[in-house]
Amino acid sequence: MIVDGVKVSFVGLDDADRDEAAAYVAYVRERVAEPVKSIQVKACDDGYVDVSYTARGQKFERIRRITG
Repeated sequence: MIVDGVKVSFVGLDDADRDEAAAYVAYVRERVAEPVKSIQVKACDDGYVDVSYTARGQKFERIRRITG
C-alpha cells in the first residue's frame, strides 16, 4: 500500500491497516533526514517488528575536471 508517497509493505502481518502504515511512515520520517522511498515492516518471533526503509539518495552533481 502507498501512504503519503511511501510504499509500505508488511511481511507476516495480515491485519495491518492504513492507520498503522501511516504511523510507521511518521515514525521513520521523524528519524531520517532524507526523503523515504519505501518501508518494510516484518513480524519477528518475539512479538516485535523489524522496520527497514529505503531512502532516496542525494542528487548527483557532476564536476568537470579541466586539464591544461
